[in-house]
Amino acid sequence: MVSRVLAVMTAGVLAVQLATFVLLQFSPLPGPPVFSVAQVAAALRSGSASKDEFRFSEAAGAKENQRGRAIRLSAALATELGVPPSSVSLAFVDPPTLGFGPPRRDHRDPLIANRDSMLVGDFTAALRQPNGRWLLVQPVQSGMNAWRLRIFLLLLVALITVAPFAWLLARWVTRPLAVFADAAERIGRDPRTPALPVSGPTEIAHAATAMNEMQQRLNRYIDDRTVMIGAIAHDLRTPLMRMALRLDRAPDDLRQGVERDVAEMQAMIGAATNYVRGATMAGVRRRLDLRSLAESVVDDFIDRGEPVIMTPGDDVIIEGDPIALKSVVDNLVANAVRYAGDASVVVRRDALHAVLEVIDNGPGVSPDDINRLFEPFFRGERSRNRNTGGLGLGLASVRGVAHLHGGEATVSNRANGGLIVRVALPL
Repeated sequence: MVSRVLAVMTAGVLAVQLATFVLLQFSPLPGPPVFSVAQVAAALRSGSASKDEFRFSEAAGAKENQRGRAIRLSAALATELGVPPSSVSLAFVDPPTLGFGPPRRDHRDPLIANRDSMLVGDFTAALRQPNGRWLLVQPVQSGMNAWRLRIFLLLLVALITVAPFAWLLARWVTRPLAVFADAAERIGRDPRTPALPVSGPTEIAHAATAMNEMQQRLNRYIDDRTVMIGAIAHDLRTPLMRMALRLDRAPDDLRQGVERDVAEMQAMIGAATNYVRGATMAGVRRRLDLRSLAESVVDDFIDRGEPVIMTPGDDVIIEGDPIALKSVVDNLVANAVRYAGDASVVVRRDALHAVLEVIDNGPGVSPDDINRLFEPFFRGERSRNRNTGGLGLGLASVRGVAHLHGGEATVSNRANGGLIVRVALPL
């Protein structure tokens, strides 16, 4: 990777230097405008000249001579005009160029016969008029403006030259990042997704190997936790079974109470085991229609006479575990029916997610409890019904399945009463 980046950067620099060399060869640095004192004096004396040489204007004052060379040339200009030095002013707009460029007229021109008195670069020559105002003379263009334009064009050509190399370099640098981002997203949706291929430059292969090892460690952690919970559940069921067998010799009043406790403990162990397995172990993924899956669950509740409705809409296709997602819909609808007495199921899609919403018209949830509803074994009975409810694992299982698919589950109270449980899954 480093060698490729270095090669592209070197090629880009060489291409820019080559383009600069070619442009300089075909567009050499122009010489500054060169005028003789006699030319400037003739222009000031007549008040007119060729349009491509001077431009004229009038002003109430003139710039003072600030440089030694300007002072000497101003004196020569006054001598040429036959006026006092105080009636003439000469100031250079830019610092005068060192050296002398070629004259703009043929060397046989009598106006520049005195080559020792030359004005080079941008300047302003002024002559006091009889009315007290000053006649100003300036070169039409310095020649350096065209050079600045050429410099700009040179930079533009260099930018265009280096752009393909920059694009290639950016693609090489960002492509592995995009691959790793996609791999991380796939692992978030399904921890059992196939590992990244280990190929390419040494740095990329090393990063891919690290990503694959991280995925393996995550899966081992999930498997170890699931096995541990299964072992605990198995070990707990054995003493519970012995307790149930010994209850046959216990008094009736004692046996009935203990049997209920044993049955409840066995139910809790089974629910906890199912929760851990369902929330941490991904099943077989396939393309499915989330709306059709939700409609099948709603139809089951309707067949049992429950007040559950399904809002119409378009099909929403996602990739997921149909058994786990069906359990999600069943849990949410069952909770809504149990605690609120009704449920309305909405399936829609936004820009990035498939959204499943289960809405009820119950009393809602206390703001103190709403952030705890997804905690295992938590029951928000204080705001709903104290006499009903499961073990508090339904919503926890819902969030676990959502996370396993790379999504999220949230709960919010409705403005007019009731609860909305929303599950967003990536498309």
